[in-house]
Amino acid sequence: MTVIENMGKNAKEAARVLAVAGALKNKALLAIADALIENTDKIVKANDIDLENGKNSGLTASLLDRLKLGSDRIKSMAEGVRKVASIADPVGTVVSGYKTDNGMEITKVKVPMGVIGIIYEARPNVTADAAALCLKAGNAVILRGGKEAINSNKAIAEIMRNAVEQAGLPKNSIQLIEDTTRQSSIELMNLTDYLDVLIPRGGAGLIKAVVENAKVPVIETGVGNCHVYVDESANLEMAADIIYNAKTSRPSVCNAIETILINKNIAKEALPKIKARLDDKNVEIRGCEITREILGSDIIPANDEDYKTEFLDYIIACKVVESIDSAIEHISKYSSGHSECIVTENYDNANKFTSAVDSAAVYVNASTRFTDGGEFGLGAEIGISTQKLHARGPMGVNELTSTKFIIRGNGQIR
Repeated sequence: MTVIENMGKNAKEAARVLAVAGALKNKALLAIADALIENTDKIVKANDIDLENGKNSGLTASLLDRLKLGSDRIKSMAEGVRKVASIADPVGTVVSGYKTDNGMEITKVKVPMGVIGIIYEARPNVTADAAALCLKAGNAVILRGGKEAINSNKAIAEIMRNAVEQAGLPKNSIQLIEDTTRQSSIELMNLTDYLDVLIPRGGAGLIKAVVENAKVPVIETGVGNCHVYVDESANLEMAADIIYNAKTSRPSVCNAIETILINKNIAKEALPKIKARLDDKNVEIRGCEITREILGSDIIPANDEDYKTEFLDYIIACKVVESIDSAIEHISKYSSGHSECIVTENYDNANKFTSAVDSAAVYVNASTRFTDGGEFGLGAEIGISTQKLHARGPMGVNELTSTKFIIRGNGQIR
């Protein structure tokens, strides 16, 4: 039996305990939160090694930002775990119930999925978020992070495993694969005897590799090629504020916008206002011909590839469109199905946009940066699902459960 197969076996055993753990799950989560704070220095020291290695290997500024764990981010991680502990336990919740003609009582209830695998990249906070959500939903988890964050992930996983054990639950409720070679990913993708579902969280390359190669069921989380459409009725100050926030507050994350669409009737007034805000952060604008006519030839010409790209950086594409229908058509062609926004004062246009745009989260007059489990009141999140089966949008505790039917009879036979 390989190391990863053994982890699968251990996880399966832990999952049986977690399925009926009840209040012990919250005890373990609160212990994890306290332990993260108590061990901040240990986590930061491990993270410093990853940051230094990342700089030496040429990681971009946006990837280094994803990788960095200061005391504030560790506090946020701990607070996220506490929020997960505070939400209602979905396990055992009755989804529906009815009585059949022959007198059998049938109830449909939520149950844990069992063993969940998570493959992710250079974001060590995912280690805590994913483990907390899986634990709350009664699942054991096998984590496989990227090599960029291995020291941080090892420190966090060890702290969590010890806290879970001290709370009275199996230490193997949480396991981390320390081998960061491609082989370990492939082995996890093929762990059909033990893994109930696999969730990739990262860039387009990782997600594509998992979806195409995994033999276990996959919940696909998506990249974020997100858009803001500025309608002809928009409050332009609001539009500039939303675009500035959605692009620059943290450009390295999947809910940051990558393209602005501007109605042609307000483009001459709107574009200079928007550019003035983006200039505060030196955002590079890649614009269509009309955008360049309005803002000047210093604007880099946009091509088809720019509209397809998740930049994850201080770069944004911009296109002037004929109408709301043109904006919807553009989004339909280029969007990754993550998050889109319309800025408008027109009620009918708002409804048209929210009905016609087929993404996991569609906003009216608010930043796409809110597409997040915590912001949606779900506690932390396991990822943003852009598929339509089982779960869509921010995936919290409820999305990490399945259902089963419980049938009570008094001797009925068929």
